[in-house]
Amino acid sequence: MKRTAYYNDYNDVPQQVHDPWPIKKALTFSDVDTTHPFLTLSRQQVESNILMYMTPQQRENLRAESQVGFNAQDDDTGEMSVMKLKWRGSYYNLIGKWGKVVRGKGLEVGQEIKLRWFNGCLHYSVPQQQIVAVPPIRMVAAPLVQDHWPIRKVLTSSDVDPHHPFLPLPRKSAEEHILVHWRPQERERLRKDEQVSINARDYDTGEAHGMKLKWRGNYYHLLGKWANIIRHKGLGVGKEIRLRWANNCLFFSVPEDHIVAAPSGHDDWPIKKTLTMSDVDTNHPFLTLPGKAVEDHILFYWTHQAQDQLRNEHQVGVNARDDDTGYLYVMKLKWRGSYYNLIGKWGKIIREKRLDVGREIRVRWDNGCLVFSVPQ
Repeated sequence: MKRTAYYNDYNDVPQQVHDPWPIKKALTFSDVDTTHPFLTLSRQQVESNILMYMTPQQRENLRAESQVGFNAQDDDTGEMSVMKLKWRGSYYNLIGKWGKVVRGKGLEVGQEIKLRWFNGCLHYSVPQQQIVAVPPIRMVAAPLVQDHWPIRKVLTSSDVDPHHPFLPLPRKSAEEHILVHWRPQERERLRKDEQVSINARDYDTGEAHGMKLKWRGNYYHLLGKWANIIRHKGLGVGKEIRLRWANNCLFFSVPEDHIVAAPSGHDDWPIKKTLTMSDVDTNHPFLTLPGKAVEDHILFYWTHQAQDQLRNEHQVGVNARDDDTGYLYVMKLKWRGSYYNLIGKWGKIIREKRLDVGREIRVRWDNGCLVFSVPQ
């Protein structure tokens, strides 16, 4: 049985919505790509503003099949169409007639789309006056400025894993600071082929590398010679890598003086999360935690053997303690790529602590144990 979407049934649906368009998004390159047409929407927005208003049958269909069909209306033209919402784990895709919408409305990067659920139908609007200014699409041959690195990332354990060598770059950063400098035909080739060869240069040493950029939906992966770079530069968790595009080349730098210190203990709870509908669903009980937060504040303290076990088996048993009650649990941390799931006794914890949407859970790693708290 698929582990798919997760949310509770709500008997009392709010009758008044202060914002008539609770979901707003500036369209990205992938949103307006008619070769692979879909609109990506964040999980929290969809679950809070769409799924909670669907019928129990629609939610059950989404759980069982990972997608659900419904009517959608273009509020700008009144046109109706049948579309689908597809669950992709950490986000949702709106598919079906999305390619037709892109072409029919002439959608472009930077335009804002607004969405809402009303009377059993998904409504959307793209007002023409909401076009957001974006940098011109052209080749830029600007001089490389040493202190100007628009993309910065603190390396995690998965970033420096030589067995699965790739560096994921957030889609927004890659599109705004790399792809914006590409010619249209180069971007089109990336969408069609899913990867494009690029020149890369280590700014610290001057060494050149032939690498590839691959599109993976919410991320762009830098791969090719990444394993060599990990070994040659001795990259490890906590180091900061900086990137920028200039002179038709991807420059990167990992200055030795930019190692990020391990958590100092000033914040007793480095991981804080507001619980969503999927987090408190006892039918499919698990707590989703962001990948970077887990890698920076939990895996950081693990032995190399435990980290290797998680990579190889995709899950590891952990001891967990409820800091509010002192209760101990044997649980598992499961690796899902860009995020982690805490499973095992999570359903029992939901019931015992009566967890609801909107409550905040706090998590830390302490003396070989996963400690959590849900303050009243």
